[in-house]
Amino acid sequence: MDILLLQQIMIAALKTGTPLLLIALGELVCEKTGVLNLGQEGMMLMGAMAGFAGALYTGNLFLGVTLAILAGMAMSLLFGALSLNLNTNQVATGLALTIFGTGLSSFLGGDLVGSTIDGFKPIAIPLLSDIPFIGPLLFKQDLLVYLSFVLVAASWWVMHKTRVGLTVRAVGENPYSANALGIKVIRVRFLATLFGGAMAGLAGSYMSLAYTPMWMENMTAGRGWIALALVVFASWRIAYLALGAYLFGFASILHLVMQGLGVDISPNLLAMTPYIATIVVMVAISSNALAQKLSTPMSLAKPFDPKVH
Repeated sequence: MDILLLQQIMIAALKTGTPLLLIALGELVCEKTGVLNLGQEGMMLMGAMAGFAGALYTGNLFLGVTLAILAGMAMSLLFGALSLNLNTNQVATGLALTIFGTGLSSFLGGDLVGSTIDGFKPIAIPLLSDIPFIGPLLFKQDLLVYLSFVLVAASWWVMHKTRVGLTVRAVGENPYSANALGIKVIRVRFLATLFGGAMAGLAGSYMSLAYTPMWMENMTAGRGWIALALVVFASWRIAYLALGAYLFGFASILHLVMQGLGVDISPNLLAMTPYIATIVVMVAISSNALAQKLSTPMSLAKPFDPKVH
């Protein structure tokens, strides 16, 4: 394999992993507060549809991204109202949100199927993009990829170096102790849920405005579910999350790489690679119950009632 082919594979893996990174980052922060939102797929689809519709009708890609983020936040607001205010079961509510988002995006985007737009284009950063091998890989990407780099770095800094991050972790580990210290647990969880929705919407906009600038029903192809597994795979650590997202991105394009290399394997079988990888990862993680217990936020998916002491 020559160096140019390897570079192109890595660029493709980075692009494919970006939506996974964005949506998984939002879910990681959400889960750090103890909220498990299984509605990622539905929120991402709504973001993809809203973003594409906004860009198509206005001709403004940035307005499309804004609408996608707002759509994701609206979906997460619905989840928060049910699971945080009314204390409905988080797992059931998240599953219902995915079903709702999948159906609603198909209904509202029915007339948009097959439409295309000029999406985000790669922007080369002067001097840095000329660095051999690394330059085109990291410094010749579209704006949403650059934004993902910034969001990962900013999220890591906030979670590990600020009082906000300490508050988030405290709420996720023991909400009742956090409440006794005067922390507004429901407010913190609601804000984290909204952040997760915004990131899901942003990930959806990347799919329809940059990765494949068009709208198709169910175009996220299960990426919301993979993102949920990715958070567990990363043990709720942002650095591992970024690495895992790009590894899953590589697994997603592996069938194209293998076909390009002339490997005589059914393309349909190779296309199953990212989903097989998800299953393998989850089985491997589940085999070490102690490590999983130590890394999992203690109050994950557990309701909080401020009236209970």
